Amino acid sequence: MWAYLVRRIVQAIFILFIITMLCFILTRLSSDPMAQYANKPGITAEDRERIAKNLGLDKPLPVQYVRWLGLALQGDLGNSFFSKQPVIEMIKQRLPMTLKLMITSEIFIILVSFVLGLVAAVKQYSFVDNLITTLSFIGFSMPIFFIALGCIMLFAVKFKQWGLPYLPTGADIWDTKDPIELIRHMVMPVFCLVTIQTAGYSRFLRTSILEVLSLDYIRTARAKGLTERMTLYKHAFRNAILPFVTIIGLDIPFLMGGALVTESVFTWPGMGRLFWEYAGRGDYPVVLGVLLLTSTGVVFFTIIVDLLYTVVDPRIRLS
Repeated sequence: MWAYLVRRIVQAIFILFIITMLCFILTRLSSDPMAQYANKPGITAEDRERIAKNLGLDKPLPVQYVRWLGLALQGDLGNSFFSKQPVIEMIKQRLPMTLKLMITSEIFIILVSFVLGLVAAVKQYSFVDNLITTLSFIGFSMPIFFIALGCIMLFAVKFKQWGLPYLPTGADIWDTKDPIELIRHMVMPVFCLVTIQTAGYSRFLRTSILEVLSLDYIRTARAKGLTERMTLYKHAFRNAILPFVTIIGLDIPFLMGGALVTESVFTWPGMGRLFWEYAGRGDYPVVLGVLLLTSTGVVFFTIIVDLLYTVVDPRIRLS
């Protein structure tokens, strides 16, 4: 167990090194932070050279990467080229808002997916199964911005016109202390994320349960006289849930990075919106900071998922 954990940590360090190197190179080649000064009045070529030197952009790309990585290992992700704030402080400001939105969404995603996937599998080819399947395909096929704009039109614009209690269309809520007001702002973003994710997860869980129910040991359990409920929950469900644990574990770090479209449409001040705002400006210290957080989360939760396998299925041993 411990030997496996140490080996995975060593692998994780190497993987993160490769990821950070690729992200740095691709980010730097995709945009030029000095482009904003190209045609700016009053800035001479000497001024641009001085600015590039102050930002460390006059060095070769490998030197820039080594310098950035050395500072990142010390907890210094640099300063934003535009806001001049430390990137780590910008992430600390935005991360709590993303976590509030994403943790709430993930709880509802798991619960609703469990219920819908289980019911659809148990009642295979029934009216309920067909209804869940139809709604899942509709939810999965619609882009999230379409659902978000539809929610705004109905629950914000139309409800207000009809004199009904309406929801806010979205605003920066850094200073909001009222939990009720925070919940009102969260309703539509959470609904959109849950709709999209649940549509795919419920279908995935249904397929996994049906696959397990067709195995020999399930037929043996039924032949021994076990009730259908005991066969389902004690024997089938724990094995069917293993693939589901995998996709949930890998989904969490991406949610930490922020739902880019959702946060942008509802102007939610989280990590996704931070990434979108500064990626368009070529502010690569901020972009790399968000990518580093997301990459670290992916690697970390991959290890956690592997460890959870032994809890969900005691037959699995890590060696």
